[in-house]
Amino acid sequence: MSNMNNQNPYSSDQPGGPPQYYQQGQYGRNPNEGDATGGVIPYKNPKALIAYYLGILSGLPVIGIPLGAAAFVLGVLGLRDRARNPVIKGSVHAAIGIGCGGFFFVLWTFLTIGVIVAMVANAR
Repeated sequence: MSNMNNQNPYSSDQPGGPPQYYQQGQYGRNPNEGDATGGVIPYKNPKALIAYYLGILSGLPVIGIPLGAAAFVLGVLGLRDRARNPVIKGSVHAAIGIGCGGFFFVLWTFLTIGVIVAMVANAR
């Protein structure tokens, strides 16, 4: 009976204790497991997540050029991080950041140059 008092019922080496993977990850979770969001929000890949939001916001005129450039760069960095560690997810968010950021950067740059050229041509 004294042998039972020395045993930890919550140890993984005891029958009936928690599985080993609960002790491997942060907060008692397996780092290879999914999370409560189901992988929809890649919070482990902040570069891809920020690239996504900046890519969407780069559709706004005036501020679209710097936001588009930042979204493109962060999207590429987010994809690089995803390739290094597939557990972190976020490739779709990074791709949207690259696509929207690159598109709106080019769009707003050409429109700005066109407006400047038109203003200079009208001033003559």
